[in-house]
Amino acid sequence: MSDPAGETKLEVKQASKEVKESENVAEKYSAMTVSKNSEMNIGELSPVFSAVPTHKPVKKQIQFVEEKQEFSRFPTKTGRRSLSRSISQSSTDSYSSAASYTDSSDDETSPRDKSQLNSKGSSDFCVKNIKQAEFGRREIEIAEQDMSALVSLRKRAHSEKPLAGAKIVGCTHITAQTAVLIETLVALGAQCRWTACNIYSTQNEVAAALAERGVSVFAWKGESEDDFWWCIDRCVTTEGWQPNMILDDGGDLTHWVYKKYSSVFKKIRGIVEESVTGVHRLYQLSKAGKLCVPAMNVNDSVTKQKFDNLYCCRESILDGLKRTTDVMFGGKQVVVCGYGEVGKGCSAALKALGAIVYVTEIDPICGLQACMDGFKVVKLNEVIRHVDVVITCTGNKNVVNRDQLDRMKNGSMVCNMGHSNTEIDVASLRTPELTWERVRPQVDHVIWPDGKRVILLAEGRLLNLSCSTVPTFVLSITATTQALALIELYNAPEGRYKQDVYLLPKKMDEYVASLHLATFDAHLTELTDEQAKYLGLNKNGPFKPNYYRYTSR
Repeated sequence: MSDPAGETKLEVKQASKEVKESENVAEKYSAMTVSKNSEMNIGELSPVFSAVPTHKPVKKQIQFVEEKQEFSRFPTKTGRRSLSRSISQSSTDSYSSAASYTDSSDDETSPRDKSQLNSKGSSDFCVKNIKQAEFGRREIEIAEQDMSALVSLRKRAHSEKPLAGAKIVGCTHITAQTAVLIETLVALGAQCRWTACNIYSTQNEVAAALAERGVSVFAWKGESEDDFWWCIDRCVTTEGWQPNMILDDGGDLTHWVYKKYSSVFKKIRGIVEESVTGVHRLYQLSKAGKLCVPAMNVNDSVTKQKFDNLYCCRESILDGLKRTTDVMFGGKQVVVCGYGEVGKGCSAALKALGAIVYVTEIDPICGLQACMDGFKVVKLNEVIRHVDVVITCTGNKNVVNRDQLDRMKNGSMVCNMGHSNTEIDVASLRTPELTWERVRPQVDHVIWPDGKRVILLAEGRLLNLSCSTVPTFVLSITATTQALALIELYNAPEGRYKQDVYLLPKKMDEYVASLHLATFDAHLTELTDEQAKYLGLNKNGPFKPNYYRYTSR
């Protein structure tokens, strides 16, 4: 008979020998490793795309903030890590140290205290780390692959240089997608200086890549309030350079130039604004007779509202929520405040995952749309005690107030998908009786005296761009619209646009859409002469009147 114990010892010995041999082989190889679509002449855009004023026929009477307050505030001088309340009503209303949101791999030294040079010897920028430029360049190259329409526009208009002489100062999210837009504007002849409209959405490596290419960028993820305004000021003021065009997202840049540099503001040839908050501010200025330059309202263009606001948010809301909380939404009760294009996208996405979705609305038409789409329209106070998630999508202020936050159940979550960070009354949560506990970057537990915890995401700022990313293709549509709006305003003959707010003409919307159809290998049907005559249309468009309202679903 064989000895089992002896066989076991032999097997162990042999296994041990094999492990050692494997280790030797691994060491050997480790030592050997060596480190290593539609045709259009861009020059003809100006006469073709004449816009019409919209603040009279397009009646947007949403009152987001008190009109007297909007342009009467100035930033105070605070420390770079100040916890005091920001005067901004859209981007910098913060109470916590921005340093805690910076990448853990980065040092905590403020970029303002660093001396950095790009490969060309220029120091006219302020980013987290210029050495990240190579990585950021790869991010931009990936984005370009899904922004073929914008890249196509860049190639078509490159020889014409329709923005030659334009000096554009921009304040947007600084991501790989907006970098493609910025580099397109430069390729079309513009000089650009750029800063971020949100203190948490900047991709540091992308900002570094832009700075390496010679774009004057002043932005990094996790800016303080003082940093935010300092960056805007550095973009506007530099020796020998004065902006003549503004591209804004939220209105903070326009507000700063209007209040602090009135002489510069009067010489601006045009403003392009893409957010609800910023457009509302422009209409306030226009109504008060203080808007002394023409402005384009990109936010209400079809290609922005029906694509960016709807389709982008339909996908990015889930990305932001999943990355920050890992929550499962099947069976969860969610209330979406606001059923505009953003609210529609968020509600559809959450419903598709099996969530029970409620909607709050002030507008009876949007409310009826929500009902017809299968959602229960309620007042927030009716459901606040038992819902699991509250999402704001209105652009208003104090949509969720302290009393409602007090009544939310333990473990519930609150976040914002509107541009303005005033929708959730975060200020009221900064009181001695409540404890704030950082769970992970941009995720906080707010703890009540009885132990109840409410999860607050991104301190009430824009969830998708603060906590995740957004679909590149949709941003290509918005970026192309912005580029064409800048070209139109810059090249328009004197007198075409008065000191007013204008909506992009239908022809421009259709052109932007046509540029993106090639991605899907889509083939449009062409009208016959007889059909065009019957409908009273030009065979080349526009195909819908300005008052036509495209359905959202």
